[in-house]
Amino acid sequence: MFDSLSSKMDSAFKVLTGNNKITELNIAESIKEIRRALVAADVNYKIAKEFTAKVKDKALGTENVLKSVKPGQLMTKIVMDELIDLMGGQSVGINIKGKPAVILIAGLQGSGKTTFTGKLALHLKSKRGKKVLVTACDVYRPAAIDQLTVISEQVKVDIFKEPENKNPVEIALSAIAHAQRFGHEVVIVDTAGRLAVDEAMMKEISAIKEAITPNETLFVVDSMTGQDAVNTAKAFNERINYDGVVLTKLDGDTRGGAALSVKYTVGKPIKFISTGEKMETMDVFHPDRMAQRILGMGDVISFVERAQDQFSEEEAKRLEKKIRKNKFDFDDMLSQLQALKRMGDIRSLVNMMPGMSKALKDVEIDDKAFLKVEAIIQSMTPKERANPEVMNLSRKKRIALGCGRDLQDINAFIKQFDQMRKMMHKLSKMPMGKMGGMMPGGGKMPRF
Repeated sequence: MFDSLSSKMDSAFKVLTGNNKITELNIAESIKEIRRALVAADVNYKIAKEFTAKVKDKALGTENVLKSVKPGQLMTKIVMDELIDLMGGQSVGINIKGKPAVILIAGLQGSGKTTFTGKLALHLKSKRGKKVLVTACDVYRPAAIDQLTVISEQVKVDIFKEPENKNPVEIALSAIAHAQRFGHEVVIVDTAGRLAVDEAMMKEISAIKEAITPNETLFVVDSMTGQDAVNTAKAFNERINYDGVVLTKLDGDTRGGAALSVKYTVGKPIKFISTGEKMETMDVFHPDRMAQRILGMGDVISFVERAQDQFSEEEAKRLEKKIRKNKFDFDDMLSQLQALKRMGDIRSLVNMMPGMSKALKDVEIDDKAFLKVEAIIQSMTPKERANPEVMNLSRKKRIALGCGRDLQDINAFIKQFDQMRKMMHKLSKMPMGKMGGMMPGGGKMPRF
């Protein structure tokens, strides 16, 4: 996410390396590089020019201030402050007051509306403790209702659907009545999209909004479409005056233009970002955290929040006891890997760690490495998983056949597991050596 933009911003700051202070002469090239980086990220040239003008004014205004701070560091701080301001300044919550609260989801086809509907339902259920009802109002796209049905089962929330009814306004109104009858606190209405903005779609989404008077209307945009996403967001806002934007597919080849431009262009805040297909990979949008990611500083707070969602305190205490007794087993490892996978794809997690994105920019990071480890562990018997010490040659041969790996792969994996377990046990005996139950802090990920 934003790898290219981050790299170009870093290059812009390096232009000032070796200078004792910021002057109009030595800042010119840095400003030019920043503007080029923003335009390359698909930020509108007018916005990029205005942004860099503000950065330049602030930088020159600090000429006699903070003399102990290096010019490159000072420029980084100024750019970060301006990025935060450009993206809205602070996070903005959603309105879920009402009996029930109604949230309307709008956007083009393929933007990720239905997947986001499931993610938002999970977020409101797990983090806000709400009883949620999702509503299938996309009556045109083949399998749209089936997709939302599968997602609702996955996140364990109720769904309202009328497959034979082709009137989305009637379906939405019936869903709200159903929610009132059965005690649902939030109704999320997933609507149809089109491949491009057209009058028929606009009339339909306007009619739905007028009929159900939602507490919150969210517009979902595919961030991979860059400036086109911003233009579409503007067109929708002129018709339905939505409350906030959702940026999806930020795990893809995202240039960043949409995230940087949409608040400035449309005047509506980004409220959520989505970074994958997994239901847990949705975050509340924080402009300061996003600015830190763009400048390669990571986002430790978001990483910790995701980890807390997946690693319970009770589980952490249980694992800590096992690690202290050197009893960490393959079942424990499997559960930790699966929880880590639910946090998101590995590349997006790496980008949250300060300096890691830059350090590993040329390293191939493949989520499939987890699948190899899981296949080996799942080919073991319950006794073998719980008692790693029982492994012998015949057991290893059977496991190799079961998971389709070579015997040497099994030997390498078990050897690395033993080394990891010993290291975790050793660290747990040291002061402040609590492992917390998380694989990233407990040892190296076995590889072969």
